[in-house]
Amino acid sequence: MPTFAELPLLPSLLETLNQQGLSRPTDIQTQALPPLLEGRSLVGVSPTGSGKTLAYALPLLQRLKQLDGDDPVLLPGRPRGVVLVPGRELGEQVGKVLKSLTHDTRLRVRLLIGGTAKEVARQNIKGIFDVLVATPGRLQQLLEAEKLRVDDVRFLVLDEADQLLDRGFLPIAERIVHNCHGSLQVALFAATLPDALKGVIKELFPTAPVHTRARGSQRTVPTLRTENREIEGGEREDVLLALLGKKGKVGTFLFANTRAQCETVCSWLEAAEIAHVRYFGEMESKERRQNLKKFRDGEVDVLVTTDLGGRGLDIERVERVVNVHLPQDVDNYLHRVGRTARAGRSGLVVNFVTQRDNTLLAKLKRRESTKG
Repeated sequence: MPTFAELPLLPSLLETLNQQGLSRPTDIQTQALPPLLEGRSLVGVSPTGSGKTLAYALPLLQRLKQLDGDDPVLLPGRPRGVVLVPGRELGEQVGKVLKSLTHDTRLRVRLLIGGTAKEVARQNIKGIFDVLVATPGRLQQLLEAEKLRVDDVRFLVLDEADQLLDRGFLPIAERIVHNCHGSLQVALFAATLPDALKGVIKELFPTAPVHTRARGSQRTVPTLRTENREIEGGEREDVLLALLGKKGKVGTFLFANTRAQCETVCSWLEAAEIAHVRYFGEMESKERRQNLKKFRDGEVDVLVTTDLGGRGLDIERVERVVNVHLPQDVDNYLHRVGRTARAGRSGLVVNFVTQRDNTLLAKLKRRESTKG
C-alpha cells in the first residue's frame, strides 16, 4: 500500500496530512485517490468508518486549488465544489474534515445544512467561497431564492448516496449536473449500493465512472465482534438491563425499528435509573443535536435511536451497538453496526434475536461468506 507522499498531491496537502499524523491511505483511499486525482469520476463502495471522506476531500481540494492559481473564484455564492450529504450531523463532520485540510491551501468552506434558521443559512453563504457542504432541502431553498448558483461547479460529491436516495436528493443532484460547468467531475460514495442507486448513477454521471469496492464492502469489518442473544417472550428488558449493568462506562447505541419501540426502551432505562438520551427523526433538531453532544462529550453513555442513528454518525467513543430490535434489511443492519469498530478500532454488536429474525441472520451469513 503506497504512502500519501507517493501520490501526486500538492505539497500543501501533504504537509497538512503530515501534521495530522496521516502517512498511509486506507484501502478505499488507495483505490479512489489515483483516478480522482486524474480528474475521473468515480463510484466508491466501502464500509462505514473506512475513510471515505478523505478519499474525496483531497482530490476535491487539490483540483480547486489548482484552478484557483490561474482563475480564482471572484463572485459570491458561486462555489466550485459541492458535497451533498443526507443530514446535518454528517454535514458538520464533513465540514470539519475539509476545514482541517485547508490551513495551507487557503480554500474557503461553507456549510448549508438543515436544522439552522434560514437567515443563518443565508449568512453562511454570503461572500466568496470555494466549497459548499449542503443537505438537499436547504440547498434547494437557496437555489430557488437565487442566493446560490451552481453553474461554476467543477466537482460534485454525493456522500452516503444510498441514504441520499431516501431523502429525495435526485432532483437537486440533477439540477447541479445539468447546470454546472462543462468539465464536471462526480464522486459518489456509499457503504452499500442498492439496485435503485445503480439506476441513478447512469442518469447523473456525465461520463462512465470508475468503480471501486474496498475489501469487506457490504460486510462487517474484521474488528467487529458479534454476539447473538436468543430472546423469548418479554425477555428483552431483563437481557438489556443485565447487559448494561455488566460493564461500566461504555459508549453504547441502542437500536430499535420504531419510535414507539425506542420509547419503550427508554422507559426501561428510566425505571432502572440508567442515564440516556434519545435520537429520533421526529424530535426537534435542536434537541437532537443537544442529545448527540451529550453523548459525544461523555455526559451519558447510552443513546437510544432508530435507523436515523445508523447513518453518517462518526463518534469515536461508540464501543458497543445493541440491536434491541433487529431490522429486516441487511443494509440497515450494516449501517447500524458500522457505528462502532470504525477506522481499525474494535467494537461489539449484540443482537437480540427472535424466531422472526432468522431470515435476516441467514442473509447476513450468506453475505459474510462471499468475497468482498
